[in-house]
Amino acid sequence: MQNKYCDKTFYKTVLTIAIPIVIQNLISIGLNMADTIMIGKLGVDELAAVGTANRLYFIFSTLCFGIYSGAAVYVSQYWGVRDIKNIRRTFGIEVMLGAGMSLLFTLVALLFAPQILVLFTREARVIELGSQYLRIVAISYFFTAMSFAVNFNCRAIHQLKVPTIINTLALFINLGLNYVLIFGKLGMPKLGAQGAALATLTARVVEFLLMWLYVYLNSEHPLAGRPKELFSFDKSMLRKVLGTSLPVIISEGGWSLGNSVYYIAYGMLGASALAVIQVASTINDLFQTLFFGIGNASTVMIGNELGRRNEDKAYAYAVTFLKMTFVVNLIMSVGLFLSEGTVIGIYDFDSATNVMLANTITVYAIYMLPKMFTYVLFCGILRSGGDTRFCMMLDLMGVWLIGVPLAFIGVLVLHLPLHLVAAMVFFEEWVKLVFALLRFRSKKWAHTLID
Repeated sequence: MQNKYCDKTFYKTVLTIAIPIVIQNLISIGLNMADTIMIGKLGVDELAAVGTANRLYFIFSTLCFGIYSGAAVYVSQYWGVRDIKNIRRTFGIEVMLGAGMSLLFTLVALLFAPQILVLFTREARVIELGSQYLRIVAISYFFTAMSFAVNFNCRAIHQLKVPTIINTLALFINLGLNYVLIFGKLGMPKLGAQGAALATLTARVVEFLLMWLYVYLNSEHPLAGRPKELFSFDKSMLRKVLGTSLPVIISEGGWSLGNSVYYIAYGMLGASALAVIQVASTINDLFQTLFFGIGNASTVMIGNELGRRNEDKAYAYAVTFLKMTFVVNLIMSVGLFLSEGTVIGIYDFDSATNVMLANTITVYAIYMLPKMFTYVLFCGILRSGGDTRFCMMLDLMGVWLIGVPLAFIGVLVLHLPLHLVAAMVFFEEWVKLVFALLRFRSKKWAHTLID
């Protein structure tokens, strides 16, 4: 079945979709790593403060992912039959939901920054620095949400070149301004963590302006609908899109909230533990970029085929994507493990913190296999067929019934070091993988959602 469908055209399409996404993520994560290095030079407290403050952004961005990836299933299937009218209506629903959510998160951050930070740490200096950072960076949430909306939908319609260039430009603006504003270069004041927040805000505004200019300077662009077109959806269409998107939003929200609760447990181990988990997560993300490309390519390509009602072809594609995931997993897991020495050499931590960092990276390397398989299955294959409720239930049960209890048992009952607590938390990935594979083999996920 795979040989019949997965020919040169298949692999060419995979590369066309995946490579820009991989480049976007490599640059984003690479510059995020540069951020942590620069902020880490200020001290462990500063790094812990920024990492902790960004837990709110983590929840916000994963909710954006939930909105846009859930709705983009429809955009992908509509693109399969070139239905521009309904692509624009779906995009309008996404813009409405994303704008509303971003404004809510901005308001919460501006009003309750210290109260948010105190959930993760009791160290007064970390709370003070984190609150200063959060109140500035929260203003960028609206611009981020609107840029995400364009970016995700351009993936669904195979138009990634210009958004990738814009993302790259914005990220380098962020990096340059970080250097200038954090350390007070080129005659600017030394602003520390607040400088990092101002750099992020400026870069996000530039990215937003360029992304929307790109869409609307070309009236033929599939997303370039007038307000009347974007918001011409009726209640029936809104209910249908929300029926698929809402489980993804709940799933991503519950998952990101649960992961932030993990940070509460990690914070009980001290500021060094928070700094280490921030660094280890960033390095881990760097080695996972190829999977983001595979996952997005699988969503778009399988969704396109389901929109054309080619179920056999869609399943054959899915099997091939899983084989890709396995091969890449082996390579990236070994690479992450071997990176320990280099990472420790980059960050200026004390010896005890270096040991903690090395052990934590090892745990991330061991658990990359189940984590990335579940990622491609959940965010790529199963969601492409609208099987979002199953993903939601399994995700929420994994985090809240397994991960969160084990995190606090590890810290409060067993008094384990950070890396062993992380290992207990990540056990949920094996459980989710077993059930996700059973669901995949049943083919119950492969639905055509459009009329």
